[in-house]
Amino acid sequence: MVQSFQQPETLDELDTALLRTLQQDGRLSNADLARTIHLSPPATHTRLRRLEQLGYIRQYTALLDREKIGYDLLCFIFVSLQALQAEHVEKFRERIRHLPEVLECYYITGEYDYLLKVVLRDRKDLERFAIDRLISIPGVARVQTSVVVSETKWTTALPLEAGSSSLSDVSPIEG
Repeated sequence: MVQSFQQPETLDELDTALLRTLQQDGRLSNADLARTIHLSPPATHTRLRRLEQLGYIRQYTALLDREKIGYDLLCFIFVSLQALQAEHVEKFRERIRHLPEVLECYYITGEYDYLLKVVLRDRKDLERFAIDRLISIPGVARVQTSVVVSETKWTTALPLEAGSSSLSDVSPIEG
């Protein structure tokens, strides 16, 4: 069976403005969103639904302050598996998906196989997590933890350029 490659739809200036505005405040009403991007509410609603259907907007969510919730430690944990055998990889991924402390998990290149972004309440919580939950996963060979001392930049907003759905057209910042 031959699969056709479909070019991603290019974002125009209004799409980009809509997405940029939503990244700043996802709770805006359709009327406020329309006013912000200088478009009628029905046209804004149509664009918004199209962007949702095309998958540009994956979900709407509330961003919580982790420290106010009681998670004082933010850690990046590098993990190496004993061997990248399908059985170990799938078991590792399945266990990681079910650990609520793990906010993000990436399969990476380099010295380690995976990078985890983890929130924990304190050092004792980190020790319990590392020994009881992470190292106990079959196939885990090595773990290295880096504790975040301070955050220099934190954002969920993607850089958006009008007229392109990729960053290949963006010129580097000169300074």
